[in-house]
Amino acid sequence: MTQGHAAFPCPTLARCPLRAYVRAVQEAFPPRRPPARQPAFNVPGPVLALGAALAVIELVRSFLGDGANLDILALFAFIPARYDAASQIVLPGGLAADLWTFVTYALLHGNWVHLIVNLVWLLAFGSPVARRFGPVRFALFCAATAIAGALAHLLAYPGALVPMIGASAVVSGAMAAAVRFAFSPGGALGPASDRRGRHPPAVPLLTALREPRVLVFIGVWVGLNILFGVAVEVPGSSDAEIAWQAHMGGFFAGLLLFSFFDPPPRNRPHAAAEF
Repeated sequence: MTQGHAAFPCPTLARCPLRAYVRAVQEAFPPRRPPARQPAFNVPGPVLALGAALAVIELVRSFLGDGANLDILALFAFIPARYDAASQIVLPGGLAADLWTFVTYALLHGNWVHLIVNLVWLLAFGSPVARRFGPVRFALFCAATAIAGALAHLLAYPGALVPMIGASAVVSGAMAAAVRFAFSPGGALGPASDRRGRHPPAVPLLTALREPRVLVFIGVWVGLNILFGVAVEVPGSSDAEIAWQAHMGGFFAGLLLFSFFDPPPRNRPHAAAEF
């Protein structure tokens, strides 16, 4: 008998009834199951829905005239002049727009290149975050990082009339959230020997900041954003100024608020949340 193969169930055919023989052979040599099919696009539903919504909005705007697009910007873009008591400009929407524009500006983009660049980064960093948070937490997290980006922009440009649009603050927040667990034991970039499943517990922020790779990522990200915001033109910006302060607001909000949105690990259902 060759090593590594199953023992033949019956030495001679004459000693086994035909049905018993066939059954024994089937049990000794079970058919191999084909490998499970992997989806062609393994994108979480919340990221797919958000990307589709952004694309539909941009498609609809591409068919509108300049006047209609200006009305959309006045109603949904983030304009710091709304909050300047001394401003003589009256913008549409009233108090409701004063509130919703902290989020709705992230649904608008300057052109298709601007949108595609944000979508690429959203797929890369938003996907692991969405898988970890789930749909509701991910949606709330996106809103929180958008608000943080708008607040940072408002502090940098009080009373400005130039509208700010784009999902970059949300994307920046997703990058920061991914950093909180990607390098942890069991994370995508952490030690493979320590992996504990698809949702390993994230380390506290101060512990994460002791990881050299986290510090390098944060330092490079901050440096590049300042560089592109001040000195380098980004593709798709159409000569518009890059709101890098909003990127910073979204990023550090994602870094600091991560624990408030992160669900407790499955293997520690009663563990207390750690900042």
